Amino acid sequence: MMRGAAMAGALAMTVTTALAQEGAAAGRRAGPPAAPEWEFAATGYWNAPRAGDGYASGLFAADRGALHLEARINYEALHTQSAFVGWTFSWGEAVKLEATPIVGGVTGDVRGPIGGLELALSAGRFDAYLEGERVHDRSDAAASYTYVWSELGWRPAEWLRLGAAAQRTRIWGGDRELQRGPFVQLTRAGITVSGYWFNPGSSAQVAIVTLGVTF
Repeated sequence: MMRGAAMAGALAMTVTTALAQEGAAAGRRAGPPAAPEWEFAATGYWNAPRAGDGYASGLFAADRGALHLEARINYEALHTQSAFVGWTFSWGEAVKLEATPIVGGVTGDVRGPIGGLELALSAGRFDAYLEGERVHDRSDAAASYTYVWSELGWRPAEWLRLGAAAQRTRIWGGDRELQRGPFVQLTRAGITVSGYWFNPGSSAQVAIVTLGVTF
């Protein structure tokens, strides 16, 4: 399994997470839940594990008010496609919390239903993002898995976000179930470039570069 992605959210995907935008807490959502119009976001990921071959993955999100839709490629596992529908609940202003329960399914090398939750917390220049999901593999019950992606971020400027990310994943193999490392995100005019470096200094290093667009 893998995240999203950043993104955000990263959490994004995701992400978030494994998606970032100006003013967003973790960058995995396409737009604030109060927006009356459709807002869209697309993110491409290049994953480069030191101990394996690089591969691409992608995430597309659409939001209209509280309604949240997602489609993913190579996210839960390689050679998979997944889709989700969710609803966003929001609280607070100076300190803002968003919670988005999602349900969906995956097909391909892994097949089955998925239930998950995306959480985004922001307070001034600081933010946190957490994305978790339970993948139930109907073809192999032993392969069912709980996946988590999390981020802690700080914005010294509107266009720059720095922080640390962690995820629980199986897609890269090796002896590390929990991956950790720093990230940096640059945002300008709805375009975000992100870089994640998991397990720095070890033989299980993984680099992820993402390009996200919101429209």
